[in-house]
Amino acid sequence: MELKDALIQYSLRIADSSLILGQRMAEWCSNGPTLEEDIALSNISLDLFGQSRMLLSYAADLKGNDESEDTLAFHRNEREYFNCLITELPNGHFGDTIVRNFFFDAYCYHLYNALKESKDETLAAFGEKSLKEVTYHLRHNSEWIIRLANGTEESINKIKQSVIDIWPYTGDMFAMDEVDELLIEKSIAIDLNTIKSKWNNTIKEVFERANLEVPSIDVYMQTGSLKGIHTEHLGHMLGEMQYIPRAYPNMEW
Repeated sequence: MELKDALIQYSLRIADSSLILGQRMAEWCSNGPTLEEDIALSNISLDLFGQSRMLLSYAADLKGNDESEDTLAFHRNEREYFNCLITELPNGHFGDTIVRNFFFDAYCYHLYNALKESKDETLAAFGEKSLKEVTYHLRHNSEWIIRLANGTEESINKIKQSVIDIWPYTGDMFAMDEVDELLIEKSIAIDLNTIKSKWNNTIKEVFERANLEVPSIDVYMQTGSLKGIHTEHLGHMLGEMQYIPRAYPNMEW
């Protein structure tokens, strides 16, 4: 595999995860449990879209051939997306969203912190900028995990079930292949094995404060994102997200 091709693939993986989760968070707009939280969820969505744009633009520049962040976002099919499976899961109730985002934010926090040292200047700049945003995201969701898990009987039962339901999708975040191997060798990408141990520690620390049990590591994990294999939810989301650009290609507003 050529270095440029590996860089494109690696950038798309990170960009796609931010884009898809950003789209999910946009679904909360006007539906938040409180006005303050509605604004917070919408702002998180905007942060994620901004992160995605940075690396989609980078991947488009590397690809050439008139590619752009818009063509990559709106004109790829489901199997051409490489986002982590956890990011495409439906919002469910508020607790489901908080648990999903907490698991993913903890992953991003440690990944972006390490990515700041990448030999690739664009990826390093991305890590530097995005770390500031994801630090807030992680704090926000950690506080909600603790709050809900120490709340009413209903909130406790719901948050526990959310952890059980979403945990099997966390393993996919740490999958690696030849793209990672090549870029790790060049000091560009991050070895996700080192990230996983730090992620586990973050999960344990927050769950201890929330009086929650960390699920077994032996739970069967859903995987497939590196090969473009997704849950049934992504196709439905893309159908809605991509409708206008596909119905009216090259339209100027």
